Amino acid sequence: MTTSSPKSFVVGITGASGAIYGVRLTETLLSMGHTVHLVVSTAGWRVFKEELGFAVSDREGFLNDTFKGHPGSLHYHPVADIGASIASGSFRVEGMIIMPCSMGTLSAVANGASDNLMSRAADVMMKEGRPLILVPRETPLHAIHLENMLKLARLGVRIIPAMPAFYHGPQSMDDLINFMVGKVLDSLNIEHQLFRRWGE
Repeated sequence: MTTSSPKSFVVGITGASGAIYGVRLTETLLSMGHTVHLVVSTAGWRVFKEELGFAVSDREGFLNDTFKGHPGSLHYHPVADIGASIASGSFRVEGMIIMPCSMGTLSAVANGASDNLMSRAADVMMKEGRPLILVPRETPLHAIHLENMLKLARLGVRIIPAMPAFYHGPQSMDDLINFMVGKVLDSLNIEHQLFRRWGE
């Protein structure tokens, strides 16, 4: 499992609980030298504040401070900017990850409702045949949630629910977060050492 050179990815962070997953994924990709095109929903910004205690009145300043010092390149796109580069299939990226993915965003993607940059960028991944990974974080799930996930899975979208495992002997919250980020990187064929694999 290797990645030979820096690549570009879209990372979406929605208002589902678990914003730290998206933050850790972004940090990890940047630390590996990759380029990240970041989209945060309006509710995602609220979760940054309420779950992580981040002061986000200056959004771009916050992102620059949070993700500075990595060899990769970060490009932030406001969720309302439907004309951003990542809204076009002619703009090349390796894939997109929405982590965490709210049920509202998952529904929008499943039904082709490209009404903001998050769902439009996801739609571009699907129409261009590029990897799209959704990390839903909700419980319990009702039939509509499950039907939307099944619909997307049948279309080739990878669904990786935020269900951390325990076989690797996690000792901290970071271990659980890193496991989920590692599972996403596995799906992108990116080498990492974020958790101990079964049998190691």
